Amino acid sequence: MEERNHSVVTEFILSGLTDCPELQVPLFLLFLLIYVIILVGNGGMILLITIDPQLHTPMYFFLKNLSFCDLCCSSIVAPKLLAVLLTERNSISYTACTVQLYVLGSLGDAQCLLLSVMAYDRYVAICNPLLYMVTMSRRHCNQLVAGVYAVGLVDSMIHTCSTFRLSFCSSNVINHFYCDIPTLLALSCSNTHISETLLFAFTCIVTLTSAVIILLSYPYIVYTILQIRSARGWHKAFFTCTYHLIAVVLFYGTVLFIYFRPTSSYSMGTDKMASVFYTLVIPMLNPLIYSLRNSEVKDALKNARNKLLSNY
Repeated sequence: MEERNHSVVTEFILSGLTDCPELQVPLFLLFLLIYVIILVGNGGMILLITIDPQLHTPMYFFLKNLSFCDLCCSSIVAPKLLAVLLTERNSISYTACTVQLYVLGSLGDAQCLLLSVMAYDRYVAICNPLLYMVTMSRRHCNQLVAGVYAVGLVDSMIHTCSTFRLSFCSSNVINHFYCDIPTLLALSCSNTHISETLLFAFTCIVTLTSAVIILLSYPYIVYTILQIRSARGWHKAFFTCTYHLIAVVLFYGTVLFIYFRPTSSYSMGTDKMASVFYTLVIPMLNPLIYSLRNSEVKDALKNARNKLLSNY
């Protein structure tokens, strides 16, 4: 019976963010604005880092990849959310749900690990500046980023296969605005113990590994910054690390809130807001965080503007 019921599931129904019709249009306009800012901010950051030779450094290479992940993460969620809010077309095919779950999982792991790689980059730049260009060579940076994406793809494949081997025989209504593992596990009529264990174990491994790298890097970074006598050097190092830490706190705080709780304790209203923060607000804020008071990015923007004006 479970196999038969599982086989006939061809689509899921997303409940969306709210059942209140009066909020549909205001929320649509709000999230449309947020999505446009994400496209402009992250797309602009990727383009700027690509075309400006002064930004061809390991730090901005990693930031470019973080912007790419943010852009893809929001783009896999926002269009469907906007369609549900505006047209109430809240169905999503079984295949599209699978792809959405897999891509989001891959990008989530990549974002998590990229933050730790960026912490390692700052550690080498500040604590071992003479060895920086040797340690963070182009080849090494490429290997680090390739490893980040490889871990994300493999880890997400495990979770996706584990989730969609389950049967969904009682309902196909997902109480969320996108396909997420906890909501699908709550929807399943199969035994979800293995899937929940895998989710908790692998999330712990990826998250804690990344967190340990960050926590080990920053005491050395802070100690080295405090030894800097040059006010300009101290100021630059301090603000670079401060903005990275803000991004780390925002990302890890949201991930811990969403995933490190038992399924039975979920409050869907609260979790939906946390998911909005994770999939839309953080991707919107990251370009602002890393460009705020960043003289190199400002100079690159001025150069790009001057070149554009000179062409006319």
